[in-house]
Amino acid sequence: MSNIETGDMALPPLAAYVHIPWCVRKCPYCDFNSHTHQGGLPEDAYIDALIADLDADLAHAHGRELTSIFFGGGTPSLFSAAGLGRLLTAMQRRLRFASNIEITLEANPGTFEQAKFKDYRAAGINRLSIGIQSFNPDHLKALGRIHDGREALAAVDMARRAGFDNLNLDLMHGLPSQTLEQALADIEQAIALGPEHLSWYQLTLEPNTVFYSRPPKLPEDEVLWDIQEAGQARLADASYAQYEISAYARDDRRARHNLNYWQYGDFLGIGAGAHGKLSHADGRIERYWKTRQPTDYLNPDKPFCAGRKSFSASELPFDFLMNALRLVDGVPSAWYTERTGQAIADIAPVLDSAVERGLLEPWQQQLRPTAQGRLFLNDLLEMFL
Repeated sequence: MSNIETGDMALPPLAAYVHIPWCVRKCPYCDFNSHTHQGGLPEDAYIDALIADLDADLAHAHGRELTSIFFGGGTPSLFSAAGLGRLLTAMQRRLRFASNIEITLEANPGTFEQAKFKDYRAAGINRLSIGIQSFNPDHLKALGRIHDGREALAAVDMARRAGFDNLNLDLMHGLPSQTLEQALADIEQAIALGPEHLSWYQLTLEPNTVFYSRPPKLPEDEVLWDIQEAGQARLADASYAQYEISAYARDDRRARHNLNYWQYGDFLGIGAGAHGKLSHADGRIERYWKTRQPTDYLNPDKPFCAGRKSFSASELPFDFLMNALRLVDGVPSAWYTERTGQAIADIAPVLDSAVERGLLEPWQQQLRPTAQGRLFLNDLLEMFL
């Protein structure tokens, strides 16, 4: 494949992901880098390490402004607002924040109180993503969650009282022994709470999880299909527009941080096990990852960065499209060249074949999957391997 000159490859928007790896309890379906904490959290030491980690990555920011920050985990709401505020202040001293920067904190019901929410808002966090997963007590128990349905309702109320006007609720479906009626009841309850954004996704059994080694009884495929169809229809009726495989938003309140991932933007990754993606001035595109174990990450004798991978020209089509084609509307075709440095003509025969198979819309202006392409996204992406 041919490489476009570096001058034609504009540096994309830049975001930052901050990983806080501790949880009260590890959920049996979770394959994220999360660790049950014993006793007190090393909050101050960890924030010091995050700042030092950021300092090591600053050279890669190329003077760009930061468009979003996402605190993920783990359970970031285990950390104090004062601690996260200290980190945000340090970040703003080192990086230029966009005037409308989106700063999201993942939180779980049961790990906070209303006063803490007010302090988070005062610290500059302007978006909350609350991990509810279900309102059904039996399903919450099966998922190993530490909250109940009442705490989930209270969490949303606390967030609103604290001044948050941009909320995401995480919901799962296809849960152990879940019926269509139960899945729709979860959606109805979520809609009644009026969040600006809903992440609604199917439970999958991931390697290196308890559920993978001891699989629960999941709904049959026919039931899963019925849940998917009925749930999407109900969300559309309630004015939640689907813009990605599992993301729905009202009033165009799409998650800007996640959009940056899917639109092949860049992001700094700091924290134990965090991943990042960088476009370099010489045309290289690189992904990197940080030391995974918190004890190693906090060890001053060990490096923060655990590995890096630069993509070859033959690897870039898949890496770009596995993100862009998750979006219902896809991305402008011109972005392929702008954000990979590769000529789109090089993959035109494969794109044409995908159109012929009914998986991709005509691609000259927009790289957009068809409805069939979204259903069989893996088949579509495999064409670019």
